[in-house]
Amino acid sequence: MKHHLLSSAAAASLIGSLPLETRSAVPTDEFAEAIAAVEELRAGFTGFQTRAEQQLGGIADITARLDDLETRMNRPGGSGGGDDVTLEHRAFSNFLRLGDNRMDAEEVRALVVGDDTKGGYLAPQEFVAEVVKGLIEISPVRQAARVGSTSAGGVILPKRTGRPTAHWVGEDEERQETGSTYGQLEIPVHEAACYVDVSLRLLEDSAINVDAEVASDLVEEFGRIEGPAFINGDGVKKPEGFMQAAGIQEFNNGHAANIQPDALIKMMYSLPAAYRNSGSWMMNGTTLGIVRTLKDGQGNYLWQPSYQAGQPSTLLGRPVIDAVDMANIAADAFPIAFGDFNRAYRIYDRVQLSILRDPYTQASKGLVRFHARRRVGGGTVLGEALRKLKMAA
Repeated sequence: MKHHLLSSAAAASLIGSLPLETRSAVPTDEFAEAIAAVEELRAGFTGFQTRAEQQLGGIADITARLDDLETRMNRPGGSGGGDDVTLEHRAFSNFLRLGDNRMDAEEVRALVVGDDTKGGYLAPQEFVAEVVKGLIEISPVRQAARVGSTSAGGVILPKRTGRPTAHWVGEDEERQETGSTYGQLEIPVHEAACYVDVSLRLLEDSAINVDAEVASDLVEEFGRIEGPAFINGDGVKKPEGFMQAAGIQEFNNGHAANIQPDALIKMMYSLPAAYRNSGSWMMNGTTLGIVRTLKDGQGNYLWQPSYQAGQPSTLLGRPVIDAVDMANIAADAFPIAFGDFNRAYRIYDRVQLSILRDPYTQASKGLVRFHARRRVGGGTVLGEALRKLKMAA
């Protein structure tokens, strides 16, 4: 057994500090050993405490470094992600913030020049993808229709113009031709343009992600003009909306002012089952508020709220899409559409997005104006998959 002994002077000092009756009851050597053990434990604890404080200080330093790294990664063009941030993306971010006249030569060379007749630079794929993603989130038609991309000025699709016709024949009778006939349907890609103003203070603040701010504004502006075009566009310099397309069957409501529940049921079941079973209703919020009060002949509401998170409410068992650009209820108007929009309507985005930085037009207001242009096309490819309700007797 290892003994821990104090020096005679230390032991004498400690023992001398005790009361007389305690000193006389405890042998000097045993008392000294106990005191030594306590001192050793105290020294060990002090060393442990010192090491723990050093480790905690190291953790705090790591946390501070991570916070600093996160801040730098969130900055536009920040290289916190190393090779994950492409030169083109970093160059485009600095172009938005500084302009090409204040950028490094390497970054200027990385910018892709857009259409010479319009000026500006093409946005990188990451920026374009963010804008398109935002459009899908806010556009009701994009949520229902089939959306694709193209690099051409138009999309040509095959369209069946004649169905095959079968005939009953005898054992040795000549068979007649029964093949389908096809034509072509072209969806032209139109140009949309807008501009957004960003303050100089926002551009100068290195902690603000200017890419996200500009992308958010572009989404709002492009979404605002796309919605009416996809629904009611006439096809002149804009997509043709499905409510204006030929070949979509109209269904009379039976009343010019009040929506009839029986008309909705009949219109829904007038669609072939292949389209009906995957169909959706589309109407604006005002019409939706009226439809929610409708009941069938047994007093049951046609509208059924969703009781499961993430699932839409339904009308006659099919989901409802709230589209602000659908017509209001009025005589001879078409306030409601129903059908399989994914099969019936196509939207094609031109991949390129061009942005021109204009620091002069709004300079007196402390703003920089960004002019943006993109191209999008839309058209009805299968009118038989849709029905629209007309407010007429």
